[in-house]
Amino acid sequence: MQIGSAVWTGLTVMTMLLLAQWEVGCWGMTLNSIPLRPASLRPLRASVGASLQRHKRNWVWNQFFVLEEYTGDDPLYVGKLHSDVDKGEGKVKYVLNGEGATSIFTIDENTGDIHATKRLDREEQAYYTLRAQARDRATNLPVEPESEFVIKVQDINDNEPKFLDGPYNAQVPEMSPVGTSVVEVKATDADDPTYGNSARVVYSILEGQPYFSVEPKTGIVRTALPNMDREARDQYLLVIQAKDMVGQMGGLSGTTSVTVMLTDVNDNPPRFSRKSYQFAVPESLPVASVVAKIKALDSDIGPNAEMDYRIIEGDGLGVFRVAPDKDTQEGVITLQKNLDFETKSSYTLKIEASNRNIDPRFLSQGPFSDTAMVRLTVENVDEPPIFSSPLSKMVVSEAAKVGTIIGTVSALDPDSTNSPIRYSIDRNTDLERFFNIESTTGVISTAKPLDREANAVHNITILAIENLDPSQVGKGVALITVMDINDNAPVFAIEYETFLCESVGPGQVIETISAVDKDEPPSGHRFFFSLTTETAGNMNFTLRDNKDNTASVLTKRSGFQRREQAMYRLPVLIVDSGTPALSSTNTLSIRVCDCDPDGTPQSCGTEAFMLSAGLSTGALVAILACIITLLVLVLLIVTMRRRKKEPLILDEDRDVRENIVRYDDEGGGEEDTEAFDMVTLRNLNVVRDSKARRDVTPEVPTLYCSRPPPYKITPDNGIFREFIWDRLKDADVDPSAPPYDSLQTYAFEGSGSVAESLSSLDSLSTDSEQNYDYLSDWGPRFRKLADLYGHGDSSNIFSS
Repeated sequence: MQIGSAVWTGLTVMTMLLLAQWEVGCWGMTLNSIPLRPASLRPLRASVGASLQRHKRNWVWNQFFVLEEYTGDDPLYVGKLHSDVDKGEGKVKYVLNGEGATSIFTIDENTGDIHATKRLDREEQAYYTLRAQARDRATNLPVEPESEFVIKVQDINDNEPKFLDGPYNAQVPEMSPVGTSVVEVKATDADDPTYGNSARVVYSILEGQPYFSVEPKTGIVRTALPNMDREARDQYLLVIQAKDMVGQMGGLSGTTSVTVMLTDVNDNPPRFSRKSYQFAVPESLPVASVVAKIKALDSDIGPNAEMDYRIIEGDGLGVFRVAPDKDTQEGVITLQKNLDFETKSSYTLKIEASNRNIDPRFLSQGPFSDTAMVRLTVENVDEPPIFSSPLSKMVVSEAAKVGTIIGTVSALDPDSTNSPIRYSIDRNTDLERFFNIESTTGVISTAKPLDREANAVHNITILAIENLDPSQVGKGVALITVMDINDNAPVFAIEYETFLCESVGPGQVIETISAVDKDEPPSGHRFFFSLTTETAGNMNFTLRDNKDNTASVLTKRSGFQRREQAMYRLPVLIVDSGTPALSSTNTLSIRVCDCDPDGTPQSCGTEAFMLSAGLSTGALVAILACIITLLVLVLLIVTMRRRKKEPLILDEDRDVRENIVRYDDEGGGEEDTEAFDMVTLRNLNVVRDSKARRDVTPEVPTLYCSRPPPYKITPDNGIFREFIWDRLKDADVDPSAPPYDSLQTYAFEGSGSVAESLSSLDSLSTDSEQNYDYLSDWGPRFRKLADLYGHGDSSNIFSS
């Protein structure tokens, strides 16, 4: 680039010497950040003298500067390119390439002047790298090698500080000392921090004073007042400002908000709203029930408001207890023992509430606890009678006679009214009514004979009912144990099946027997075994008492033959040790068997002997199978015959599930009496047989009169309607009716002639209520009848 000669006229010789030295050894350096070209120093070199010989250099580029945010109307001049080859004859043209060439930066190809055509923003791009070249205009060949240079965008203060992390939320404990750090805010400025003060920020607080302050350089927010109380105010809103140009006039600024929450510390003790409380408690309240709730107020929150409650004084110690509710922090008073209004009608408790988590810094303010007096008044409740002993144990012998007194129960009304009591037995616990109780005295006695072997213990419930208020019922239990007496004789322990081998010899044990007794003597059972007097001298068997409640049956001879006698019955006498002793005779059946060499019975008794002589077991089984088969066949045949004889109401080819019966007969009118007897239908005094089957044709009466019935038929059909409804009712309840609907038609074609009956059976009676005078209105043909049966004079009869 060439610098005009007028610029350099005022330079001193020293400056020129320095420039000459710079030309010789320092090509490419800048002066005041303006790029220089060796060609621009040619006039200076001439004035220095010929002693300084010029060394030929190619053109060297450095950097240009352009101010950002230029808003003028004309393109902004950036700089000029010039080559020594350009003699001003227009043979050289300049070409610009690189970032922003032709779009942002343009070059005059004749003069080499560079202009910026658009407004530049350093924050978007701080510099542009371009390449310059000088070419021969005729041949377009380069006359200078291509060289790279930089156009740097120079910063101005056009960006305000910004809080990228805002707005801020911070917490600080209440009662914090002055200078406690709360939060650090940070603002950034997009301007060049290396050039001027455009990006040098200072902080200040616009809102939030005098409670908080901010350090100008670091942006740390600190507390500015002591003893800030969360309970008075728990939130503060601060506005922090950041201003560039070190806060000087003309600087840009930005703001952010900081919300500061005061966190709780335990600086408030609990306090009861009242010094005394009073509650009413029903005496019937069950144990572990909640009696009352009290609460000490604490302005703190969270763990700092957690409290413990305890009873420190009062006459209710052991009767009541107090514990905190972890959700509501209330003191819950619960009942530990049953209350009795008649015994004690009020209690007084002194309850203390204290903080669970205490901050030692605030102990100087006083104790973190408070006390209150609680008075509990017991309300009287009408209570049911109470037995002196909820469980009464009684003993009775099973030999006790009916009416024997077993024991007495007693109950009292715990209320001050002291109502009289009447007793009864809950019969659900004494279904068979073995016992009675005297309603006024509570004396329990037997009502039936007792049997220990059937029921050894009776657990009955006794009811005590107040006479003044029968709804108040107390319950007690009487446990009655039935004592044993020796009323059961001993018997065989099991049903013995004793076998005797034909080959047995004398003195051999063929059975060991034992006994059982339903009684349970206190000292245990002791049984004595012997043969009865009648069989004591028999020649076949003998009995030996083993003295351990068992006995052995032994043979007295050999040569037992089942052909001679297949079964022996041995009566055994068993006697117990009770007082009085009881005995029983039990018969032991002994079967004679054919045994193998090991003594195992093979076949026993006479039947087995006969089978061995005749048919084998397999043959007998086959015979039994044949007999059973024949019986089954006979039963099947009989069943099939019975089914064929049953009348079929429906057609055989019709599904029996179709409850529809078709009647194609349209009837023959009044004269058709084959299916229904119209006389019976019209008879008011018909006998209604509820057991008659409606699915069979009724019999035709033997006497049938062609004359109309002698009674008057009412013109309406109520008679027949009632008759049909009665038949329907009979059909519904008749067990002999068929299991399907039966449709029956009762035809009625009218109530008869308007002349009604002309019977003269009643005409001779003087008391007859019949009047036939209306016959005279029927014309001359009925005049004779009117004269005969009318109420006219009797002389008319003779005159006719």
